[in-house]
Amino acid sequence: MHYSVLIVDDELELSEYTSKYFNMSGVSATYVTDKDSALEFFNGNTCSLILLDINLGEDSGFELCQMIRAKMNVPIFFISARQAEDDMLLALSIGGDDYICKPYSLGVLLAKVKAALKRYEDANSSSSEPEEPKNIVKLGNATIDLSRAEVTKDGKKTPLKAMEFRLLVYMINNRNRIIKKEEFFEKIWGTEFVGDVTLNVHIRHLREKIEDDASNPAFIKTVWGSGFILEDQP
Repeated sequence: MHYSVLIVDDELELSEYTSKYFNMSGVSATYVTDKDSALEFFNGNTCSLILLDINLGEDSGFELCQMIRAKMNVPIFFISARQAEDDMLLALSIGGDDYICKPYSLGVLLAKVKAALKRYEDANSSSSEPEEPKNIVKLGNATIDLSRAEVTKDGKKTPLKAMEFRLLVYMINNRNRIIKKEEFFEKIWGTEFVGDVTLNVHIRHLREKIEDDASNPAFIKTVWGSGFILEDQP
């Protein structure tokens, strides 16, 4: 059976309530409360998005995220009471698409989920592929193959994650123009309810794959107080 959302959270009451709220709002959802049940879910079911808690009893949501990412590329939103920036950075670095702190507003969470589901559906629709200026783009020593969503640098090929790819294509299509953070949130995430940390981590990952020196970027530059700009000529 297919669900729009799978909730993986050991807080049973919260999982039940969130699942019920989503279903009442027209978003099919179900929940499990531990890692083993989540893995068992995928034996006979599918989903388009996962809400994943970090603390799963004796197990770790971080570990489960890595296991899921090895097999599929659905959006994963971490939901956690842990608000340390290190936890957020780790969650986004291992494959999370967003990080939502508990306690969360169900209305805001639903809005973020609906926006992500629309992106996921569009990305899997042949008529809604991201606009690509051309298949091959060179930025310094990095060669970006947009048809394969991968970067080749120093002879090494590195795949781009889905959100990294969307960000990079948007910046290529808008090169040499300052793009405000709010524009990224609207055009890439489809919602204003996105934290700066989420955007900054994805930008940092792109720099690490493209730039010779990610801490002193020649192409993907920060415009303090505004946003970012992709300069194709350093």
